[in-house]
Parts: sequence; C-alpha cells; structure tokens
Amino acid sequence: MSEDMKLRIDRMFAGDRLFAWGFVAVLWVVILFVFIKVYAIIGGGTIATVLIVAGALVLLFNTAAIAAMIRHYGHEKSFIYGLDIRHLDEMRAAKKRG
Repeated sequence: MSEDMKLRIDRMFAGDRLFAWGFVAVLWVVILFVFIKVYAIIGGGTIATVLIVAGALVLLFNTAAIAAMIRHYGHEKSFIYGLDIRHLDEMRAAKKRG
C-alpha cells in the first residue's frame, strides 16, 4: 500500500472517529438537558429514579457501542477505507471521462 493511500485512510478514519465522539458528546448533552428540564416537571420520586437509570443505561450502551465501533474500524481501517477510497477514485475518474 502506498504512503498516499495510508495517509488518506488515516485522514478518513480520523474524521469518522471525530464525528463519532462528537455524536457521543452531543448525546450526553441532550440526555442531560432533557433530564434537567423534565425533572422540574416530575419533581423527583420513583419516576425520577427510573429516568435516571434508563438515561444512564442509554448513555452507557451507546457510548460503549461507539467505542467498540471505533476500535473495530481502527483494526480494519485499511480494508474499510481502502475500499471506499478506491471506489471514490473510480467515480472521479469516470466523471472526468464523460
């Protein structure tokens, strides 16, 4: 594999990793914002406990899933992104031809 291809793969992976962790950060902010706004309405008690546990589980499982996805993509990035880059290059070449 050429150095140019490795660089392109690393750039694509870095962008996807940044987007994925950005999604996780936004998810945490949204869940916490919604909980804070809803807590004022429900006023505590059992419902608040259920919401805290459910929200924590959503955050835990989504964060773990994104971390696992990033780890998998990191191990397989040459295959995953190499294929994408070859297809993108072929599409660009086809557009130039006609």
